[in-house]
Amino acid sequence: MVHTPVHASWTNQIEIFFSIVQRKVVSPNDFTDLSEVRDRLRAFEDRYNSTAQPFQWRFTTSDLDDLLARLDRHTLDQQEESSARLSA
Repeated sequence: MVHTPVHASWTNQIEIFFSIVQRKVVSPNDFTDLSEVRDRLRAFEDRYNSTAQPFQWRFTTSDLDDLLARLDRHTLDQQEESSARLSA
């Protein structure tokens, strides 16, 4: 059993890492055997660990608030248009 904290933003980082592995190591799927997969993954791990940098997040909480407000306005506009069409 693995304890996962309520705030699980670390899962996003894991998903990003596996996405990178998928794009840079596993695809295309042209392996002849599992030892080739292992060797390629280990080589990638060594290279990645020596050059890895923290992710620079550019999407701030203020950006999120703005996006959610725009989505709320859009949803409200759509509901009003739909109501107007039904009553016409």
